[in-house]
Amino acid sequence: MASLALTCSPSSCNLGFRSLSSCRSRSIKPSSSSLNLQSTTRSKISLNQNRLFSFSNPLRNDIVLKSTTSSLPNRRSLIVQASSTSNPVVPAEPWQGASMKPLLASIATGVILWFVPVPAGVTKNAWQLLAIFLATIVGIITQPLPLGAVALMGLGAAVLTKTLTFAAAFSAFGDPIPWLIALAFFFARGFIKTGLGNRIAYQFVSLFGSSSLGLGYSLVFSEALLAPAIPSVSARAGGIFLPLVKSLCVACGSNVGDGTERKLGSWLMLTCFQTSVISSSMFLTAMAANPLSANLTMNTIQQNISWTLWAKAAFVPGLVSLIVVPFLLYIIYPPTVKSSPDAPKLAKEKLAKMGPMTKNETIMAVTLLLTDVMQRSP
Repeated sequence: MASLALTCSPSSCNLGFRSLSSCRSRSIKPSSSSLNLQSTTRSKISLNQNRLFSFSNPLRNDIVLKSTTSSLPNRRSLIVQASSTSNPVVPAEPWQGASMKPLLASIATGVILWFVPVPAGVTKNAWQLLAIFLATIVGIITQPLPLGAVALMGLGAAVLTKTLTFAAAFSAFGDPIPWLIALAFFFARGFIKTGLGNRIAYQFVSLFGSSSLGLGYSLVFSEALLAPAIPSVSARAGGIFLPLVKSLCVACGSNVGDGTERKLGSWLMLTCFQTSVISSSMFLTAMAANPLSANLTMNTIQQNISWTLWAKAAFVPGLVSLIVVPFLLYIIYPPTVKSSPDAPKLAKEKLAKMGPMTKNETIMAVTLLLTDVMQRSP
């Protein structure tokens, strides 16, 4: 390594190298290593008289000094290039398998309860099933494996230990309620992925969103229209309508960031929140808890509640609530802006940007209609 000293005067700059004891390369004589740089009018370096700059830090290995000669005689330039350091791409770590400590804790819970003496009044088979169930719950909490794997392990343990027969263990797969929930979640994903849910909401806003109250009703009824096909209030309100409502509020000059949320945003958010609970209770597939309630009713009082029967019972009170609640909130917590002419304009711009219905949207709509027809048929 070598230390570099640069001495500058009004007419010249002397660049010298001193060899260090740690440098085992060829020696450099001070007389032959000095570099005289003549000052020119085009020079980009302005040096003050009798000013001395000294660099005592050793040069690093990643610095390259190059002396290049220009086309003009006796003119040299010194170029210092630093090697670029780029962050290496870290490959994704492969799956390391199950976490042993949580897995052993789950198994230990089941084994300990398995060998605990059976209490009076409880059958041995029921106690063993409780041990497997609690071990599965511990596995779900500690997550040594994904949720599906833990559930299948618990189901397999119940069959292998002959706590449950194979027919009893898999009897739930023949129940239409779980399949109804799964089908509804498939539809929810289809609505979000194809953009059909956004298109329906923007259509309502473009038709009825010229006033603040009309904008609220358009969002409320478009959310209720999507409720039978999307069995999650989080997916509907959070995945589809929350971004839509936020963009509409900003377009109408109501933003929580600048203190103008009372213009429209506060009332609109509160209205959509309160009515999403109502639409979730109007249809059997509007919320995941509804089919479970229907199944519980069947097991308790042997009353079968179909999709049509649920809709007939809940449609009228739900519709009245959807009409009354936004109006009550409009009176109790009114927005300061009563008209929203920018909302239909924004909705039409979004629809124009989306273009005509795509092939995937058409397939999604037709599939939903055919499923509804087949479900209603005996």
